[in-house]
Amino acid sequence: MKLNFRQYGDSGEPLLILHGLLGSLNNWAWHSRKLAEHFTVYGLDLRNHGASPHDDAMSYALMAQDVVEFMDDHNLRAVHVLGHSMGGKVAMQLAMDHPERVKRLVVADIAPVQYGGERGEHDEIFEGLCALDIDTLTSRTEAGKQLAPWVEDEVVRQFLLSNLARDDDGGYSWRINLPVLRDSYPAMRDKPSGEGVFDGDVLFIRGDLSDYITESHREETLRHFPKASIKTLMQAGHWLHAEKPESFNRLVLDFLSDSDSHSDNKQADS
Repeated sequence: MKLNFRQYGDSGEPLLILHGLLGSLNNWAWHSRKLAEHFTVYGLDLRNHGASPHDDAMSYALMAQDVVEFMDDHNLRAVHVLGHSMGGKVAMQLAMDHPERVKRLVVADIAPVQYGGERGEHDEIFEGLCALDIDTLTSRTEAGKQLAPWVEDEVVRQFLLSNLARDDDGGYSWRINLPVLRDSYPAMRDKPSGEGVFDGDVLFIRGDLSDYITESHREETLRHFPKASIKTLMQAGHWLHAEKPESFNRLVLDFLSDSDSHSDNKQADS
């Protein structure tokens, strides 16, 4: 699958940025521009998101293979990878399946584990998105009002509604493949597949207000990523890169710019 992408800068080592569920490369534009001062940054739209193709199949193995195809098409032998949430699992799958293609890996607020159905936030989000009557929508404001009963947070609503595209006739349509993403959500809760091990340097960044990375995940994380280290952003939740952008970017830049500082770390909290 040929993924949609945007390149930022043209000097420095290549860095791929992979967004989370229901996101797109546009959500990472600020970080991409900042990091492009030091790296050649490629923001990707993962399958069924943004301007990338839609397909009925959705799995971490397939999405990792999409990224490999992108790298091959652009003659990128090995890259740094930054992934958030679902994109973090794609990044981990890529490193596990093709360790020779990944230099250093940054994973934002997700662990290589299966998350159970006790998390109902996305179920409610999908219910709300599917309930929108986009055939009769006349404005994003109206869409926001329709979505409000399912999603109370205004910031989250605006993030979700960024997936609405204005058609030539003035109507609206989804950029995302909403039916497939809804049906594939159980698979997105799952952990990356296989028993692969990535021996390179890995930085996990968690928000202290988030429970996506916990002490219970340490053993499984180190099993696949024996050189993993972890940093915590205070007063940040799952959307830590949006809540604390400067601090998040500094952690990423410090890690990617210093190949030696993490080589001896074993899930060291800070």
